[in-house]
Amino acid sequence: MNLKYKRVLLKISGEALAGEKKSGLDFDVITPICRAVKRCVDAGVEIGIVVGGGNFWRGRSSGAMDRTRADHIGMLATAMNALALADALEHLGCEVRVQTAITMTKVAEPYIRSRAIRHFEKGRVVIFGCGTGNPFFSTDTAAALRAAEIEADILMKATMVDGVYDKDPHRFADAVKYDRLTFTEVVNAQLGVMDTTAAALCRDNGMTMLVFDLSRPDNIYDACMGESVGTLVVPE
Repeated sequence: MNLKYKRVLLKISGEALAGEKKSGLDFDVITPICRAVKRCVDAGVEIGIVVGGGNFWRGRSSGAMDRTRADHIGMLATAMNALALADALEHLGCEVRVQTAITMTKVAEPYIRSRAIRHFEKGRVVIFGCGTGNPFFSTDTAAALRAAEIEADILMKATMVDGVYDKDPHRFADAVKYDRLTFTEVVNAQLGVMDTTAAALCRDNGMTMLVFDLSRPDNIYDACMGESVGTLVVPE
C-alpha cells in the first residue's frame, strides 16, 4: 500500500494518555498508540507529535492563579507527556527525539526547526513539548504552528470521537457527522474542533487537517495510507 502522506504532524491530547484513569499516564493506552506510530514509521512516514498536558494540568481551570504562570505549568505538563511517549516509543524500537519550546537541556533538545527536519530525514520521531513556549496559546495552536513550520503534508488531530459533528454526539443522538469541512465553516459554526487561533493558522497557511478517533490507534496508520478515516478539514 502506498503512502498518502509522507510527513505528518500528529496532535494527541493529554487526556488521551490517561485512559479511563482520567489523570496521569496509562501505558496500557499509550503503548498501542505508540505501536501504531511505529507501524507508520516502518512504512516510511515521517512523524512529528505535539502532545497536550490536560491529564496533569489545565491552565484555564486554575482559578485565581495568574494566567501566565498557570500556562507555564501546563507547558511543563506537556513535557512530562512528551518524555513518556518517547520512552514508550523507544521500548518499541523507534528512534525518538524530544524538543521543547522552553529550554530544558538536561531532558530534551531545544526546538530548532532545521534539527527537527534532519531528525525526520533520519527516520526519527520528533515529539514537540511545551506548546509554543508562550502563554495564552493552546497546544492545538502549537500543533498548527509546528505543522506549518515542518511543512507537514497534513495535521492529524486525534480525538475521542470519529470525526467532526454538528453537535456533541455523546449528548445528542441526532448529531450529524461531517466528512469534509473548511476551516472557515469550523469557526463560523463554532464546532469546537479547535480554537479559532489554531484554525486561522491552518487556513492561512494552506494546511489540511484530519480529525479522527484515537480509541482505535490503527486509524493513524490507515489515515497515512489514505483510507477514509474521520473528517477532513481543508483550507478555502
